[in-house]
Amino acid sequence: MKSLFNLATLRPVSTLALVISSLLSTTVFADTHVIHAGELLVNPGKAPLVKQTLVVTDGKITALKKGFVAVTEFGDDAKLIDLSTSFVMPGLIDMHVHLQGELGPKNDSQKLRMSDADKLVQSAYFAKKTLMAGFTTVRDLGANPEQIFALRDGIKKGLLDGPRIIAAGSSVSVTGGHGDVDGMNPELLELHTAKTVCDGPYDCRRATRRAIKFGADVIKITSTGGVLSDTNTGTGQQMADDELREVVDAAHALGRKVASHAHAAEGINAALRAGVDSIEHGSYANKESIKLFKKTGAYLVPTLMAGDTVVHLAKNTNFMSPAIAKKAIRVGGDMIANFKRSFKSGVNIAYGTDSGVSPHGNNGKEAVLMYKAGMKPAAILKTATVNAANLAGLGKSIGTLEVGKYADIIAMHNSPLKNIEELLDVDFVMKSGKVFKNK
Repeated sequence: MKSLFNLATLRPVSTLALVISSLLSTTVFADTHVIHAGELLVNPGKAPLVKQTLVVTDGKITALKKGFVAVTEFGDDAKLIDLSTSFVMPGLIDMHVHLQGELGPKNDSQKLRMSDADKLVQSAYFAKKTLMAGFTTVRDLGANPEQIFALRDGIKKGLLDGPRIIAAGSSVSVTGGHGDVDGMNPELLELHTAKTVCDGPYDCRRATRRAIKFGADVIKITSTGGVLSDTNTGTGQQMADDELREVVDAAHALGRKVASHAHAAEGINAALRAGVDSIEHGSYANKESIKLFKKTGAYLVPTLMAGDTVVHLAKNTNFMSPAIAKKAIRVGGDMIANFKRSFKSGVNIAYGTDSGVSPHGNNGKEAVLMYKAGMKPAAILKTATVNAANLAGLGKSIGTLEVGKYADIIAMHNSPLKNIEELLDVDFVMKSGKVFKNK
């Protein structure tokens, strides 16, 4: 065997021995955290456990043991995280956010003054606020594609702090409908119109494939009008049935789920018949909608915070146009009653806030509104963990604290099962085994 010389002794050393020695000297020991949890909600929807030890190794949960097991049992380099007086649960998941902005009186001027780089920096700031609020995964349903995909990828690589992002990019929307650009002069309308705006079934098929080609994890469509479109086109159905079917078929063929913004019942029902995976808002779901939800297994993402926010702004500020303010007061005021009817009828619910309409970092308030509408805390926590993970297609990786899943873990002083407002003050945040917040 070819040999080298040990410079200290001038004795020959085999190449194999040298390689083995090198590997041993550069061994990276596993990064292990041992969490003592006073109360541990392993699987939301089931009862929490008390006095548990959770072991996290290299970003994943590797063991769950009864009692507070000594950290020394897991190696000399294991680190203890003492949450023995806290309530510990899976990281929260928000299935409807818009990280690139926040609704406010300066939005028009910001469109003209902020560069794409400015918007990306701002979205990184909002992403970190969201993570620090205990939301370790989010689904962004409408943003400049290049910027949101860069943010998603930067966070995944560890270059930026933020939640795991499932990103849609720009919406697949019809010309003049919700999701198309509005409220500008004609030259700016032409300049800012997204290439995913479409007309007719085959053009909408093209738009869907284009969105996926450039990086979309999920397809967002707008089957009805919207509150914040600066037009008087209402909130009824805008995408035709054949357009909806083509989008869903094209997306599913390429392995992407479809989320449909929808307010009016006819638009909700058309989207559900087309096979969408979730309805966002669902403000006016009727009896047929309930039947279709249960038949298809689609989820409702209620976004009660959006309704609550726009009603407040419409009544207490003057920056909204008359068309927007009128829709805001009507639709926002009706969302709670429709949500209540849907969840009591057994519709699948996944947590979503529409943050960006409401301020980022305040995502926990959705849970408070859901509770005020009559949903029990245990069911609310399940919508923000298990249900949201399943809708995202990530149920095998996140949503519970079972062995083998990513260590997305949050904690607070007291149990949100007893007081849902505990979600407004999260004290500890870990994502994929890395601690981002520990009061």
